[in-house]
Amino acid sequence: MSLLANYKAHSQERLNEGGLPALPLTAEQTVELVELLKANPVVEAEYCLDLFKNKINPGVDDAAYVKAAFLNDIVQGNVTCSVISKVEAIEILGTMMGGFNVSPLVEALKIDEVADAAATQLKNTILVYNSFNDVKDLMDAGNAKAKEVIESWANAEWFTNKPALEEEMTLTVYKIPGETNTDDLSPATVAFTRSDIPLHATAMLQSRMEKPLEKMAELKQKGHPLAYVGDVVGTGSSRKSGINSVQWHMGRDIPGVPNKRTGGVVIGSIIAPIFFNTAEDSGCLPIQANVDSIETGDVIVLKPYAGVIEKDGKVVSEFKLAPNTLTDEMRAGGRIPLIIGKGLTAKARAALGLGASDAFIAPEQPANNGKGYTQAQKMVGVACGVEGVKPGMYVEPIATTVGSQDTTGPMTRDEIKELAALSFGADMVMQSFCHTAAYPKPADIKLRHTLPDFINSRGGVTLKPGDGVIHSWLNRLCLPDTVGTGGDSHTRFPIGISFPAGSGLIAFAGVTGMMPLTMPESVLVKFTGKMQAGITLRDLVNAIPYYAIKQGLLTVPKKNKKNIFAGTIIEIQGLPDLKVEQAFELSDASAERSAAACSVQLNKEPIIEYLSSNIALIEKMIEEGYEDAKTLQRRADKMKEWIKNPQLLEPDADAEYLATIEINLDEIKEPILACPNDPDDVATLSEILADESRPKNIDEVFVGSCMTNIGLFRALGEVLKGEGVAKAKLWVAPPTKMDEAQLTEEGYYAAFAAAGARIEIPGCSLCMGNQAQVSEGSTVFSTSTRNFDNRLGKNSKVYLGSAEVAAVAALLGRLPSVEEYMNIVAQKINETNKDGVYKYLNFHQVSSEHLTTLVTSR
Repeated sequence: MSLLANYKAHSQERLNEGGLPALPLTAEQTVELVELLKANPVVEAEYCLDLFKNKINPGVDDAAYVKAAFLNDIVQGNVTCSVISKVEAIEILGTMMGGFNVSPLVEALKIDEVADAAATQLKNTILVYNSFNDVKDLMDAGNAKAKEVIESWANAEWFTNKPALEEEMTLTVYKIPGETNTDDLSPATVAFTRSDIPLHATAMLQSRMEKPLEKMAELKQKGHPLAYVGDVVGTGSSRKSGINSVQWHMGRDIPGVPNKRTGGVVIGSIIAPIFFNTAEDSGCLPIQANVDSIETGDVIVLKPYAGVIEKDGKVVSEFKLAPNTLTDEMRAGGRIPLIIGKGLTAKARAALGLGASDAFIAPEQPANNGKGYTQAQKMVGVACGVEGVKPGMYVEPIATTVGSQDTTGPMTRDEIKELAALSFGADMVMQSFCHTAAYPKPADIKLRHTLPDFINSRGGVTLKPGDGVIHSWLNRLCLPDTVGTGGDSHTRFPIGISFPAGSGLIAFAGVTGMMPLTMPESVLVKFTGKMQAGITLRDLVNAIPYYAIKQGLLTVPKKNKKNIFAGTIIEIQGLPDLKVEQAFELSDASAERSAAACSVQLNKEPIIEYLSSNIALIEKMIEEGYEDAKTLQRRADKMKEWIKNPQLLEPDADAEYLATIEINLDEIKEPILACPNDPDDVATLSEILADESRPKNIDEVFVGSCMTNIGLFRALGEVLKGEGVAKAKLWVAPPTKMDEAQLTEEGYYAAFAAAGARIEIPGCSLCMGNQAQVSEGSTVFSTSTRNFDNRLGKNSKVYLGSAEVAAVAALLGRLPSVEEYMNIVAQKINETNKDGVYKYLNFHQVSSEHLTTLVTSR
């Protein structure tokens, strides 16, 4: 069949799948289309031209390269097309956003016939990167149109040509009461479809309610755009794909960009900070306002500048538009294009000898009260070239380390293409394949074949399926006291500080080496006293919300929820001698608090030990062919430099915190668990056992996720040894292949097998919930990160806690009493074997041959 026949058939198939638009053309299909357009006459000219204009991805997509080359040939007179004139070719080039279209447009400035049209298109193109210098060189050589372009950029016409955010918006409410987590908007079970936005959007809210898409269609009959409304909106990991789904159903098309939309409005009494930022980046208007008086089907008038929501002519909610630059962000098409465009305007003004532009709203900056800085404020300060950064300040810190994982990687790749980037500006960008490692679908296998080259060719580092969880690896590539980000909410560095983000901002940080940040407030969590027998780091993780609830700083109900941690930085003190792997248990869990970031104050010694181990690992990775070798070696060299002069940032004595939570370790004498199904709903083991409403029998146990390290699997093995088959179904998934290999050598895999465990490939396994799941309706004890409804399995009830409690619960098939737990663990893990159990992988202390075995074990 011909291209046209094939594509029409494909279009009909997609239409039959629920009204989906056809997929964009591939590079190979674009080549065929170009040949059709070269013919005279053009067969089905109108259809071919529509495909060429509207069904090819922009930026630096391979198909965009073919498209731009053909249009350039038309402009240069190398070919003719009966349906595309030279001026029309220029106009089509102008819709391609940036990248492969820019050089043809710059060259066209030299051709009188099309120079005016080329200048018009360049004036509204901001993704020009180094081509700016080409335009300036033309201007300096006397090209009048090039000068027009530079002057237009300087005057921010790319921005002022766009319509301003409306004074009033009439919207129909689509409200989801209670909490909307991103699994509701972007279910992990269909994560492999996330880069196909229209298809993925069909799953939105399907696990939450009956016929959600039909309800949206019904509401649209009122003739107004929909607003997504909720009490708590956007908790969880999948922010960008969640926003994509909201925008697909409630946003507007982007000319020349297939299968993607912008715009839309989200209103929540609480909007999770990373979700809020992702909305900003995507051009979706996030409004944090009380929604108690708004229900599904209401027609409201949103007045962003006035800060009110009206219903039936009466004000039903008031809010302050924040940040103050939000109206500019929406006009620009999102926070990311605003930042890029403002940079271009500043560069053009500098080239013309002009001062700063007054076309944009300046970010509000708080006055300096003269008080000292916290540890986190100093870390961000260093990344900005200043001593510290106070809460409320807008800054753009250097993003030294950037991580991407496989269920968001395809979206990050597409965002990088749209940013027209062929190289990374960040010092370290790493891509993992941990979320789909165990049970890959065809789309996952295809990604494994294509994404590594895409990342490596831009100077990034790629892991392999089966290497393990992104965080367990990315943490080993971090530098102390630096800032980074990652496309997974659990990107929470145990050294330095990370502000996780959606895939759009991950692409931006990877490409530019910086990220936008309005500095959050900090909450100090200070541990005192001494760790008691039988208490683990995971109990301290759960102690943080436990003590916050005691102090009235956190509530469990979603209605009028109070959460002191939401959008703040949790700064942890009082445990300076923790190993870095242990510190990550604490920083990792800040994601479940909806915190923006977390820092942990450690002594130099554990960090030096950790970096020394990581240097050996990195250099072995290079030896074994991991790419990009230059990027890896550069990071190892920087680690060596830090060890030569180890200096750590510490908070000033007069640093200010939004709140302080003191946790006395002497008081914690039994395990603390997160109860079904809310990571904030924490209680001690005895409190749970005394509560008749809490389930006690345990059907399944999962030991795995980024919250674990090798010591916890040894502890599991020790408890299981000699006890026969566990009563609960047991799942075991180590975080890295190195852990797997070492545990196998030490005989622990034999203990797992004897207990009847189902052993998973190193990776996320049940924690992500996108592949294998627990049995429907089962009660589960898990060491994973979160326990939202349906996360680990449909209608499952999930407790979160330590590997030690998990081991005992697996043996008994129920939650143990405190006495049972203490007795069993004390018998199995005692002073004779404790040090060997809780021992971490120090790669610099093993032989080269052993290290090779660990790194090449899969």
